[in-house]
Amino acid sequence: MEHQAVCYYILTGIAIIIICGWIFVWFMHFLALFHGKRVLHRKIDTDSIKEMSLPGVSIIKPLVGIDQNLYSNMETFFQLNYPKFELLFCVQDEKDAAIICVKNLIQKYPQIDASLFIGGLKVGVNPKINNMQPAYQASKHELILISDAGIRMQNDTLLDMVCAMKEDVALVHQMPFVCDRKGFPAVLEKVYFGTAHARIYLSADFLKINCPTGMSALMRKNLLEQVGGIAAFGQYLAEDFFFAKSFTDRGYKLKISTQPAWQNSYTSDIETFQKRITRWAKLRIAMIPHMILLEPLSECFVLGAMASWAISYLIQIDPFAIYLFHILLWFLLDYTLLSIIQNSTLSFSKIDFVIAWLLRELFALVLFTRALWEPDIRWRTGTYKLKWGGIAEEVKPKL
Repeated sequence: MEHQAVCYYILTGIAIIIICGWIFVWFMHFLALFHGKRVLHRKIDTDSIKEMSLPGVSIIKPLVGIDQNLYSNMETFFQLNYPKFELLFCVQDEKDAAIICVKNLIQKYPQIDASLFIGGLKVGVNPKINNMQPAYQASKHELILISDAGIRMQNDTLLDMVCAMKEDVALVHQMPFVCDRKGFPAVLEKVYFGTAHARIYLSADFLKINCPTGMSALMRKNLLEQVGGIAAFGQYLAEDFFFAKSFTDRGYKLKISTQPAWQNSYTSDIETFQKRITRWAKLRIAMIPHMILLEPLSECFVLGAMASWAISYLIQIDPFAIYLFHILLWFLLDYTLLSIIQNSTLSFSKIDFVIAWLLRELFALVLFTRALWEPDIRWRTGTYKLKWGGIAEEVKPKL
């Protein structure tokens, strides 16, 4: 009897902990919906802008290779409606096909202050930092915008980001999302960034947790200079996380832009997209080790199974009914969140959404397991090993 009592109390405690975690995840769902609706796609107050003295912005664009959308993506930066900015394009390899695209655009828009930097400068293991270093050193404005090659801008996006840069703000970031494109891999990518990723990103931003990604981030150059410039972050692969941490450690705030970062790189297949997601998981595991346990347990199907058992154990409700309710509500909230971020009619059918959503949820654990099983990161032309804390070492190929 005593052994049975101990087992009962242990199982009851486990069930209560699971239900608390389940409730917290639902809180994150609704928090993301609330915050997304509150901050995204807001109109800029043009009357107040007229009275502002807008600072200059140096836009650094690190480029590697070319895809069918690169030219049109870069052209949107030449068409920005902003009074004072410069474009600094960075290419590591002098034979890179992106160089031709850059030169053609510079020739097409001679009125835009634009420069091309070839060769980079090695200051650490991070190839992106190495690629950007010459452009950073040559930048002449007080704000630095680091923008990945695949980003597409609206003509007022830079204005929107600068307006969010208040005196106590050191970094303005855009929530990753994707443009409408053809093909199922593009649908899967949009569903991922508009549901699972957006839920964590928006709720973390609301709770003031370090969440910015480096694909589109506006920063104060003088604050970067105080710690040694971007070269000081060359030892990390997740330089975006440590940019933000450097600012918050000094008491500055991070601010989300009202416009998402419109990724528009050509996605040729699902495997390429999954490799990208796996690489990010490896970075999270190295920087935040407790994610090894928390991340898989917070996935829809795993958490739903655990919560179904816990609730049925405590109050004798059919676990299958709970599980179905859990999945249906999760699905509906994800669709609602995606619609809020899209801010227009979705470019694919509800059937496409169902299939993409199921694939995202079913493959989540597979990709996370792959990240644990193969911790080395293959990125661009190098392979890297991560230490706890996010510091990276380049792995030299065996002869």
